[in-house]
Amino acid sequence: MINEENYNRIARALPILRRADPQLAREFRQAASIVRLPAGSDVFAEGDQVDSIALLLAGVVRVYKIGETGREITLYRFGLGESCVLTASAILNQKTFPAIATVEQDGEAVMIPAETFRSWVHRDDLWREFVFDMLAQRLASVMEILDQVAFHRMDARVASLLLTRSRVQNPIRITHQEIAAELGSSREVISRLLEDFASRRLVRVGRGEVEVVDAAGLEARTAV
Repeated sequence: MINEENYNRIARALPILRRADPQLAREFRQAASIVRLPAGSDVFAEGDQVDSIALLLAGVVRVYKIGETGREITLYRFGLGESCVLTASAILNQKTFPAIATVEQDGEAVMIPAETFRSWVHRDDLWREFVFDMLAQRLASVMEILDQVAFHRMDARVASLLLTRSRVQNPIRITHQEIAAELGSSREVISRLLEDFASRRLVRVGRGEVEVVDAAGLEARTAV
């Protein structure tokens, strides 16, 4: 049960609640619960039964797949006011979770029971619109990843990742293995590419970090 104070706090993160009719608002307060999500914990592992869906109030969750070779690839991340479309899909289709969802940054989430979530999608236009909008947005981001994997060279993808991360933090606190997991490659391939970038003085590689020193030169490597 969500009290009025927490409901108002949740509504600031989930604008849909500001448009909810009294019945949906009442059912939301009755059905929802708030949980803490410590960094490093799994929200769901592949094959898990999905009994609820998380709407994030804080933190970041990474959703990824691990192949038969042990390589990882990030499908997407979701944060404040967002949720996991694979969770929504699993609930609506009554299937098990098809990937792994791991908390990257300490978070807090509103948990909605699967049966309640499914019921709202079936009978509430506003909630259904919210879910379908979320699905459409996430599908676009996943299609972008598929485009990168299928049609872009790995050196271009590494350069693009480093440029994006460096706009937030430079040097970037990241390991070769983390880059490999993000892009669906191997640590050995990433290490060779970083060595090549370093030899061309595009980056400086240290222990657990990469510093972009020539952004323009690195940008040139992003061309397909």
